[in-house]
Amino acid sequence: MSEIRGSSVLITGGASGIGRLMALEMAHQGADLVLWDLNGDALDTTAREVEAATGRRARTYVCDVSRRDDVYATAARTLQDAGRVDILINNAGVVSGRSLLELSDEKIETTFAVNTLALFWTTKAFLPSMIERGRGHLVTIASASSLIGVNRLSDYAASKWAAMGFDESLRVEMRRTAPYIRTTVVCPFYINTGMFAGVRSRWPLFLPLLEPQAVARRIVRAIRKDHARLIMPWSVALIPLMRMLPPSLMDPIADHLGVNSSMDEFTGRADPAATRGA
Repeated sequence: MSEIRGSSVLITGGASGIGRLMALEMAHQGADLVLWDLNGDALDTTAREVEAATGRRARTYVCDVSRRDDVYATAARTLQDAGRVDILINNAGVVSGRSLLELSDEKIETTFAVNTLALFWTTKAFLPSMIERGRGHLVTIASASSLIGVNRLSDYAASKWAAMGFDESLRVEMRRTAPYIRTTVVCPFYINTGMFAGVRSRWPLFLPLLEPQAVARRIVRAIRKDHARLIMPWSVALIPLMRMLPPSLMDPIADHLGVNSSMDEFTGRADPAATRGA
């Protein structure tokens, strides 16, 4: 079991969406919070909200996780100020929601910089001190798109497949070299936040859009219980079985379930560059 109370918890993309809600949930359970985000104003708002709701102070740092040097510099300040990070939640993420030929090269590069490469930089920044102390928990917020390709999500799905592979490889690496380091990967269906505004589910009883507060609570519980993998809702766990079928069967099933039309009315955040988080 990973102890939450008294732990130093860092959440990237912590100013909005489920990052903000996880921060509130962690604070209610007695964590010492460190929040990173690109949006300084939103960080300040979330920090005030955390303190008003729980009486606990959150350290905040403006950081562009797509920039390696910024991550390493902010990590050094974080360790100097907070002393340690016990639980690292890599939550920052971006989504474009466009077909491949509509995506600019810069958008594709940003998607991978935030959703994939940032995992390497933050983990390399904080894992050594976790190993030195003999304690740590690394959390990767991936996606149901880590398990299946989706129309209009070529860059996002590919970046999240990479995130899934990162977590899985890191998990088995830690089992051999530092078994006291825990890992958790989270694979949710669409979460009803601004990041995925406009998405639709054809069968909401089978594939419901997830409510952010419930998602945040389940993630924190999975971290506390050291679950290696959290998939939401339960129906998403059936995707690996679908992948055993040939594409000639798998693709029509995904079409029937509405997977490949789910992004047809996607709008996303009005200003997706303002903040990075689910």
